[in-house]
Amino acid sequence: MGSITPYETLAGKRYRVRYRKPDRGQTDKRGFKTKKAAELFLASIEVSKARGDFVEASRARVTVGDWGEQWLAAQVQLKPSTYVSYQSIMRARIIPKWGQVPLGELTHSGLQSWISEQVKRVSPRTVRYYHRVFSMMLKYAVRDGRISRNVADGILLPRIVQRKHGYLTHAQLHELAAYNGTYRDLVLFFGYTGLRWGEATAVRVRDLDMLRRRVSVEQAVVLIGSELVYGTPKNHTLRSVPFPAFLAEDLAARCQGKALDDLVFTAPKGGPLMSRNWRIRTFTPAMVKLRAAHPSLPRLTPHDLRHTAASLAISAGANVKAVQRMLGHKSAAMTLDVYSDLFDDDLDAVGDALSAAGDPSVVGTPWAERAEATAKVTVLPA
Repeated sequence: MGSITPYETLAGKRYRVRYRKPDRGQTDKRGFKTKKAAELFLASIEVSKARGDFVEASRARVTVGDWGEQWLAAQVQLKPSTYVSYQSIMRARIIPKWGQVPLGELTHSGLQSWISEQVKRVSPRTVRYYHRVFSMMLKYAVRDGRISRNVADGILLPRIVQRKHGYLTHAQLHELAAYNGTYRDLVLFFGYTGLRWGEATAVRVRDLDMLRRRVSVEQAVVLIGSELVYGTPKNHTLRSVPFPAFLAEDLAARCQGKALDDLVFTAPKGGPLMSRNWRIRTFTPAMVKLRAAHPSLPRLTPHDLRHTAASLAISAGANVKAVQRMLGHKSAAMTLDVYSDLFDDDLDAVGDALSAAGDPSVVGTPWAERAEATAKVTVLPA
């Protein structure tokens, strides 16, 4: 056990707590105004040592700003685009508010207040991203023995209301493709394979298997600043995705005269396709024409064609696992969560099947006859 001793200051009597750390080294903490406060602190030290979560006070004095930079430097496993987004949140949102605060002085209530303030300024999804980055940084501090617990655990976060997906029919997808002119095949490629923008525009000639009608998704490209960076697909998962036979001829024409490592889809002058330029100059005007012909359609982005790909695959009879692999989701559960509305017809099928199997004319009524006979039995008094 430690010891508590009083001492005099210009402001009056204060108390010093001396105690031993787990490594048996002696240290102290002073400045307690009452003996009761000193006793409570000493008790908390003994409990933390017994639990094995003791944190030396000096290690918790590192500020959020300094620790945030150390945490960022340790994120060697992240994709470049993810690293840049984490870095942006850390330096533009977290450090300006919390940069000078020591890790040991962070509180659950203080962080909850900050999160609640952000709800009024940005979208729920963005707020959750802020919290995720903050929580990962603090989790790293717990592992390093800087703090004993992560105060970001249990923070109340805003709900995300899923936007209703827009799905195109086969006819509408082909109509949209026609409005895109020379990029007709790219729109169909998006709508039937479900590849993300960075995956589709990084497809090389070598990635296309014309005999099996498969595209091998081995890399993706992302724009970071003004530089295009090529890396692995999202979740670092490679996959093989089928494409319909009617696209084979168009894709073969794209590959004509190109080397194996050349990109299949390129800008008009041969360079890599830039998302913003293509969307503004080609896709958006085509979408305007499609919605003029079909006013009930929502405004869609190139990424939304992934939803159409999922819809068309499911309507063609693809199971959830196949759709998951096609889209590159982490799990089939994620696919079900994202596209649960596409399986509403399955509920109707379940109801029809139960009706057919449980109809009295099918089940029969022996049980009813037995129940009626039992009810007629008269029990005589003893």
